[in-house]
Amino acid sequence: MSLAVATEIDPAVRAYVDEQLAALRDRVPDNRVTLVVFSGDLDRHLASLVIATGAAAMGLEVSIFYTFWGLSALKKASHLDGKSAKEKMFTLMTPGGLSTLPLSRLNFGGMGRAMLRSMMKEQEVASVEELFATARELGVKMIACTMSMDVMGITREELLDGVEVGGVATFLGDAARSRAAFFI
Repeated sequence: MSLAVATEIDPAVRAYVDEQLAALRDRVPDNRVTLVVFSGDLDRHLASLVIATGAAAMGLEVSIFYTFWGLSALKKASHLDGKSAKEKMFTLMTPGGLSTLPLSRLNFGGMGRAMLRSMMKEQEVASVEELFATARELGVKMIACTMSMDVMGITREELLDGVEVGGVATFLGDAARSRAAFFI
């Protein structure tokens, strides 16, 4: 008895296999990580930036979606002109950039923040500003939530240059294609 080896694949079988492989490829996530930063706390921004820079350094595409209090990290300046009374209050009550973010615990009117920054410097740990700059250098995409901007009265002019704006669909599109998604 001899074994015959098929040298040609039936075109119908080939088409079926190709179709199944294409469907499978659509379900496999991309080499990317997505983060949502909801918090306006220094220590939480540090954590998000450590994850983001680590992932980017590993060659993953990274996007950070900043919403509500997290938007404070993206502010370069605060403007009061043309804002309603409530929007002006929010502007004055929220931090105006990375340098003014409080700690999530033990802030004590800024003393905790100063102590943490001092301890980080002593241990030669990168500051939140340095991590933010590194993230940008590594190509981390930073997106400001348009709905949160509207609710909180934050204008595009108040955001750092190079920050993108987008809604929840932008975040969900990135997250759906990601290997990991984090909420901080």
